[in-house]
Amino acid sequence: MLSVLLAVAALLVLRLIADLVLSALNRAEVRRHAGAPPPAVAAIMDGPTYTKSVAYTLEKSRFGVLTEVFDTLVLALVIFGGVLPALFSLVASWGGPESLWTRTLFVLLAGVLLSLPALPFEWWEQFRLEQKFGFNKSTTGLWVTDKLKGVLLMFAIGFPLLWVLLWLVERVGPTWWIWGFGVLFGFQLLMLILYPKVILPLFNKLTPLPEGELRTRLMALGDRTGFSAKTIEVIDGSKRSGHSNAYFTGFGRFRRIVLFDTLIAQLTPEELEAVLAHEIGHYRRGHIPKMIALSAAMMFGGFAVIAWLARSPWFNVSFGFPAGEMAPSLLLFALLSGVVTFWFAPLGNLLSRKYEYEADAFARNAMGGPAAMVGALRKLAQKNLSNLTPHRWFSGFYYSHPTLVEREAALAKPV
Repeated sequence: MLSVLLAVAALLVLRLIADLVLSALNRAEVRRHAGAPPPAVAAIMDGPTYTKSVAYTLEKSRFGVLTEVFDTLVLALVIFGGVLPALFSLVASWGGPESLWTRTLFVLLAGVLLSLPALPFEWWEQFRLEQKFGFNKSTTGLWVTDKLKGVLLMFAIGFPLLWVLLWLVERVGPTWWIWGFGVLFGFQLLMLILYPKVILPLFNKLTPLPEGELRTRLMALGDRTGFSAKTIEVIDGSKRSGHSNAYFTGFGRFRRIVLFDTLIAQLTPEELEAVLAHEIGHYRRGHIPKMIALSAAMMFGGFAVIAWLARSPWFNVSFGFPAGEMAPSLLLFALLSGVVTFWFAPLGNLLSRKYEYEADAFARNAMGGPAAMVGALRKLAQKNLSNLTPHRWFSGFYYSHPTLVEREAALAKPV
């Protein structure tokens, strides 16, 4: 059993070392270009904006190192300090020996308690770091309310879902994980439809893009690119942050495009059209079902691993839990799987970047040239103080999108 703990400790340390090294490489690369940005970067940002983006990137990186070290120490304390087995014994004692509700409650309570130590860091990032660079638009009251709503939602949704999974373990037997995958994957597909209608309105206000020239222009784009959208919605992201974005959600007749109100304020109608064309490009190139299929395959594999670990006589016992208890196995997998999946992040990012290039190319073709898309990307980089000179290793591990310089180069290539 000691060998299991040593292996987990080694994985935690290796993950932390990798994080710290990658962050240090990235800061060094940013500093190297701080005084004299490359010509391609100088064409994107003016001097004062670039200087501010460098300062923002460096401060975020230093703060990220602090939070990463702290989070790793907390996780190590929880995993190796006997905290979780003690919590399990306490909560399990509230019900009978085979009580499902206490085991479900244990997983959720552990999740809540593990999130508490990070709250001061989250508050500092929002109300000090983001505030310093002009991005924070939230209030302490709104921040606290968001956290409370998040906990209530976790119990409202997580409790019945976890209960069903544990019930399947009791009723179905060794093949529970196949049925469990089906339940969770089906729930995820359902949430693609319900999230923007049921969950998102609890935090943000979604309104249809009002009638006018912009809406007419964007709807016409949808018609000529084969994306018949019933509505384009605007989200009030400005109530929390000055950052801007646009995203695609849902599938089939439930698909929708959501634009941040900050994005509409920052871009011209032509640039907004290019951003929308990019999002439509994801749909037309089949990226959404491909990503859903990949997610399903990874989830299926994850359930198979959980089932194998739960059956293993050494897994639960190594961490102080009774052998065969599924609830601790689920929690331990959730806490520790990241130390393994981290090393595969570059592969996922490669695929994501491929899709971004394809969506950019679709937008370029839909707009009759790259100018509008380039203009939109440059403004977004300026407004969000994006890091335009990341280290290539850091970018490989953490960037799901190509850098702006890379995207502009791809857009400039002949069709």
